[in-house]
Amino acid sequence: MKQFPLLAAFVALVPAAQAQQNAPHLAYVLPAGGQQGATIQVKLGGQFLPNVTKVYVSGGGVEATVADYARPVNPMQATQLRDRMQELQKLPMDAAVRKEMLDIRVKLLTFNSARLTSPVLAEAVTLQVAIAGGAEPGKRELRVATPQGLSNPLVFCVGQLPEFTETESIDVALPGPNQPVNQVQISRPATDMRITLPATVNGRIKPGLPRLQAQARAGQQFTPGEADRYRFQARAGQQLVIAASARELMPYLADAVPGWFQAVLTLTDSSGNEVAYDDDYRFHPDPVIHYAIPKDGEYTVEIKDALYRGREDFVYRITLGELPFVTGIFPLGGEAGAKTAVELTGWNLPANKTAMDAKDKGPGIYPLAVRQQGRISNSEPFMVDTLPEAFEKEPNNSAASAQPVKLPIIMNGRVGRPGDWDVFRFEGRAGQAIVAEVYARRLDSPLDSVLRLTDAKGRQLAFNDDYEDKGAGLETHHADSKIMATLPAAGTYYLYLGDAQQKGGPEYAYRLRIGPPRPDFALRVTPSAINAGANMTVPITVHALRQDGFSGGIALALKDAPRGFTLTGGALPAGQDEVRLTLTVPTQPLDDPISLNLEGRATIQGRDVTRLAAPAEDMMQAFAYRHLVPATDLKVEIRRAVALRGPVRVSGEQPLQIPAGGEVRFQVQVPIPPNSVLEKVVYELSEPPEGIDLRDTSPVPNGAEIVLHCDAAKAKPGLKGNLIVTVSAERKPPAGAASAPANRQRVQLGTLPAMPFEIVKR
Repeated sequence: MKQFPLLAAFVALVPAAQAQQNAPHLAYVLPAGGQQGATIQVKLGGQFLPNVTKVYVSGGGVEATVADYARPVNPMQATQLRDRMQELQKLPMDAAVRKEMLDIRVKLLTFNSARLTSPVLAEAVTLQVAIAGGAEPGKRELRVATPQGLSNPLVFCVGQLPEFTETESIDVALPGPNQPVNQVQISRPATDMRITLPATVNGRIKPGLPRLQAQARAGQQFTPGEADRYRFQARAGQQLVIAASARELMPYLADAVPGWFQAVLTLTDSSGNEVAYDDDYRFHPDPVIHYAIPKDGEYTVEIKDALYRGREDFVYRITLGELPFVTGIFPLGGEAGAKTAVELTGWNLPANKTAMDAKDKGPGIYPLAVRQQGRISNSEPFMVDTLPEAFEKEPNNSAASAQPVKLPIIMNGRVGRPGDWDVFRFEGRAGQAIVAEVYARRLDSPLDSVLRLTDAKGRQLAFNDDYEDKGAGLETHHADSKIMATLPAAGTYYLYLGDAQQKGGPEYAYRLRIGPPRPDFALRVTPSAINAGANMTVPITVHALRQDGFSGGIALALKDAPRGFTLTGGALPAGQDEVRLTLTVPTQPLDDPISLNLEGRATIQGRDVTRLAAPAEDMMQAFAYRHLVPATDLKVEIRRAVALRGPVRVSGEQPLQIPAGGEVRFQVQVPIPPNSVLEKVVYELSEPPEGIDLRDTSPVPNGAEIVLHCDAAKAKPGLKGNLIVTVSAERKPPAGAASAPANRQRVQLGTLPAMPFEIVKR
């Protein structure tokens, strides 16, 4: 980004912009849930958490208030402790001096450990959370608000079982009377707690602490992450289920590899013998153990990280007991408007069958769960569609025994054994467009599908192993397959479906859609928490998940928004998958966040299609990968801010016509209040398309003229989108100051409304 100063002033934008920069961020919740009817203390870790004013939990029946706030020891305080230590070393070593030196040594060791904690984990808020007895069990979203805005959401669970939370502590081993003070050792003992079944236990695998100086010199600076253990009594014959939630609570960590807490569960008997172990459950990183208790006695479950790491945000919940757990369903979906009989497999289930009533359900994916003695099992995804449904029938393992199907259709089947292929035969026309898509991994099946399309002579026309569905934000291995092909001639065609890893079994279920393309789209909007000062403008991003070849433009607009909300740049150009636009909020602050709805409209094959944009968080995994993780609501927090004297305007026709290889000039009009405390205003393009840059700015009355340049080698004619300009400035030196500081900090002032553009021929 190129910067050009402009002597002007923007006092009105400062409160909103500074608040946007320092919006609260939540990194973990501990415990990450509580039992119905309980009142518990909950610790939130994160950044920018002073002055939390309100706590919001989605759904009803959960109320939370702030009890305490803690900030870590800062480097200045640590320096003061070191200075005091040097003073004490000059004094006679009596009992009082030695005790104070030992106390300081312990504080410094703790500080050395805490200082390596990422700033996004360092602050902590304690909440008092009351959960009503009738609160619906399951996952919720928890957010907090400060004067600077609304936080990102984190998972908070309402449970049915008695809950236990580990007690965190630090053990201190002091040296003997004749040993040096620097031989102080501190450690975090692993949790070893006794519990009663059934139960939910809460804890975290904390980071290691500093080792002794001799060990540090050998390269072993910190101890590995801990392991937590829970002991309980079990009876012979119990079908024990132990299910951990770790990655499920924190799906992605930006600065950790593989990008989450990789939990491991180990079950031992009273003699310490390992009787069960799991480091994941099928393709899920969170482990699950099922164990038939052979005899009465005490058993211990241990949880740790597979890589022996520890972090403040390695939070977990473990449910233990003779609990209902669904391991699979069949079929994986059914027809809209109908009731579907569903086979169940699992442990401690009330029956091996249930029914999914889709009478009032449209196309989509819905959770399916069962109850056993009032306790709700885990849920499995069930897909509802409008196409005709049928079941795969064996034998259909080759072209000679292929199952005939009439298109369009959804086939429900299983890859029933290792090496099995399911083959379907259909008749096609020359030039006919065909889509074959597998839904399996997205519906919690372990199948890693592969699809192959051939003609009647066995010649391969199309093949696919993995198809990436950006709408499946919690999947890291997109194992489902999809083929789009145009048939070359009239005749018979064969579609082969198998497992890429040559695995199979009753649980390897799938839904296979075969038929003509169904062009469509879905939308995601990020972030799910929008913070703005009254009458201010903020950028948001809309992502298009295009389906079956749809590439048309999508008009974006707010749906049923309260008066005063304005969306600018509301068009997602044809052929593009995302667009940045801006939201301008009303002139009055709100007491509580408001939920907004954004929708997209497009014309597809002559019909008007409208889709709501689902809110999401754009999360990074392991320094590199990005995922759109769904959220419940698009929340907007409007805070008090000083308003400008009039609206910000961009002069000239829109969209801006930028010639490829040339320049375009336009003016920005900003009503600048007098007596400003800021100067040297800078305009910058925020995340512009490649090839477009801001070349120059020059002052004009009440604003600036901006010059944009287009590099013809990087941005071609026909490219469309929005340009977003941010504004920053420097504070003026205090009156009477001899000279200005050499490196004055810039203040981010705000964002101008999005400006639609188009690259045209020169």
